This record gives sequence, C-alpha cells and structure tokens, in this order.
Amino acid sequence: MSKKPKIVAELGRPETPAETAARKAENSRLYKSRKTINNLVYSLLVTVGLVAVIYFLVPRADGEPNWQVDYVAQSEIASKSLGESLLVPAMPEQWRANAAELRNATNGQVTSWYIGFITPSDKFIAFNEAFDANETWVANELKDYPATGTVTIDGQQWTVYDNRSMNDAGNVEYAMVTTLGRSTVVLYGTADDAEFEQLATSITADLRSEQ
Repeated sequence: MSKKPKIVAELGRPETPAETAARKAENSRLYKSRKTINNLVYSLLVTVGLVAVIYFLVPRADGEPNWQVDYVAQSEIASKSLGESLLVPAMPEQWRANAAELRNATNGQVTSWYIGFITPSDKFIAFNEAFDANETWVANELKDYPATGTVTIDGQQWTVYDNRSMNDAGNVEYAMVTTLGRSTVVLYGTADDAEFEQLATSITADLRSEQ
C-alpha cells in the first residue's frame, strides 16, 4: 500500500512536485543567507580582536616625541671631518637640538657647522659657524635681508637683522652675526631677544677662548 502524500497545513492539500522543489530551494537560500551573515559577524569579531592585540602589543612612546640630537657628540665627528676646532654652545638641558651636522653652501665654497636648537619656549634658533666665510655666504643664510642694528654682548659686537615686521621672513625673523678671527657665526630663528642673547653669550665666551 503506497504512502499518502502529507497535507500541507498552509495549502490544505499535499504539495505538488513543483511546490516541493520551490520550498526546498527557498529553505536552501535562507540557510545560505544566515550562514553568510554568521560568517561576516565572525570575520568582523576576528578582525577587531587582531586590531586589539596589535594595539596592546606594539610599543608606543609616552608623551611627545623626543627629537633631541646629541650635538656635542656630533661636533666631535664634524670637527675631525673638517679639521677645525668647532664651537659647541653649552646650553641648559631645556635647550634641545633637532639637528647637528656639517653643511655645504650651494656654491660649494663654504662649509658650516650647523645646530638646530629648540628653545625653552619651543621656538627655533639655527646656529651656523663657518671658517673664512664671505659676505655672500652670510647673505645667502639670511635671505639677503639687510642689517638693522648692532648689539654688544660681553664686549663682542653682533650685527642684528630684525625681520619680524616682514610677512615672509619664515625662520629668519631675527638674526645675529659676528666674526672673530677666522670664525663667522650666524644665528637666525623665531625666538625672542632674550633667548638669542642667551645663546650668543655662550658662543661669545667660546669664541674668545679659541682665539
């Protein structure tokens, strides 16, 4: 005796072969859809977990980055390379250097010892020392700005270039230049007069001791 087809409640009769095939196809589609969503959720959780692991395992510097360069150590290397005794300003620890190196002028005729200082007020002063420098080198360092006066520090006269009223002065808002013997020192930057004079005072003492 053959088994009677089951009556489907929604239809009130047995399914036709076409209806059975359609129902199975829809059930398969819904199953695959749920599986796809579950896989996406799982993948998202795995990704979030990996990001968290990387975040906690990768070391990070606390606070602001420290760009300080040991300009005293660099001066020893530069001095041997240049064959000259170089000025090394003895500044308080609040003064940081972000660069210290020998630099060649564009014409290749003047090599200078450069230190980029970040002052206690987070301003900038560039220190440059050159031997047997010429006026062209000084003018190039200071963008051809004219001198505006002089100042005497510990008996040493410095030529002043105050460009703070200029709109395009850039890092040459203020500058000081002095020459003693074969050494010419050019300072320029964005710091105030007091910080420039503090650096110039240290340099003046060193200049005198080397002559």
